[in-house]
Amino acid sequence: MAYTTINDPTDYFNTKLYSGNSSTQSITGVNFKPDLVWIKERTNTSSHNMRDIIRGTNKYISSDTTGAETTNTHLTSFDSDGFTLASSGGINNSGDTYVSWNFLGSNTTASNTDGSITSTVSANTTSGFSIVSYTGTGANATIGHGLAVAPKFIIIKVRNADRYWAVQTSTGAGFEMNLNVTEGQTATSVYWNSTDPTSSVFSVGTNAATNNSGDDYIAYVFAPIKGFSKFGSYTGNGSANGPMVYTGFKPAFVIIKQSSASGQNWFLTDNKRNEFNAVDKLVYADSSNAEVTSGSHPIDFLSNGFKCRGTGAGNNGSGATYIYAAFAESPFTTSTGVPTTAR
Repeated sequence: MAYTTINDPTDYFNTKLYSGNSSTQSITGVNFKPDLVWIKERTNTSSHNMRDIIRGTNKYISSDTTGAETTNTHLTSFDSDGFTLASSGGINNSGDTYVSWNFLGSNTTASNTDGSITSTVSANTTSGFSIVSYTGTGANATIGHGLAVAPKFIIIKVRNADRYWAVQTSTGAGFEMNLNVTEGQTATSVYWNSTDPTSSVFSVGTNAATNNSGDDYIAYVFAPIKGFSKFGSYTGNGSANGPMVYTGFKPAFVIIKQSSASGQNWFLTDNKRNEFNAVDKLVYADSSNAEVTSGSHPIDFLSNGFKCRGTGAGNNGSGATYIYAAFAESPFTTSTGVPTTAR
């Protein structure tokens, strides 16, 4: 399937910062009606809060815990330019600041029968993002994702049980990682049946993290789109003059995790909390901790990628391997030939 350049990536992904007020408020400026809203409190310790169109605005899961899906009404609607918050709850406390990462799906759901398990999807083929729900069978299976191009980054959480998050990265389906812990990558066949995704389906094995019989699952599925998203790996050098990772666009949101060893957090950083280089404000997908400013792990956002500028093991240990997921602020060159500028 051929894709045209996305000239304005904020039509499909956008980071929005806001302050809580303990009163009903509408968060606007997202630029679209989101299908996935991922919120993290910056000021204080508080779990991540992820809500999507398939499960509904009143249900959330947290990337830093193994806990099952929770129901509350702290987020009441997805709106044409953002979302609305209720007067109470951990995502709208007065005096606290928050970051939200917002993704556009299709703003609707559809049944998908491409796999051996029927799924429900909200898929955006332009930006390569889909939300997929399915019920596990306990046997090796395939699941339709609706993207028409093979995904390179998949995050799965069981909804009705206390269980690890499963992550498949660009290194392939013979390995697994877990979003809620600091462990590194492990070779296994039981998460993904050692079968890489295709343009229509991804595979799951027999492990309960991805496919327990009768359990309900939600998957966030990402395919690489030139000039908009990139998923890959790099090797650290332990130097302040660290590796430059080419993405083909100026990043807006970058996820980094050391895969070659355990003990390092999943780093989440973006262009709104860090308006200028160095980009050093971090929250961790596997932790409820408040935002930190890390002098050991800064990166620079460039016009065509990002560059490590610190010596910390979290993103640039000498000889260590890291996986990343990156989403664009602007393409390196638009469809009309206009180049992007560096920070």
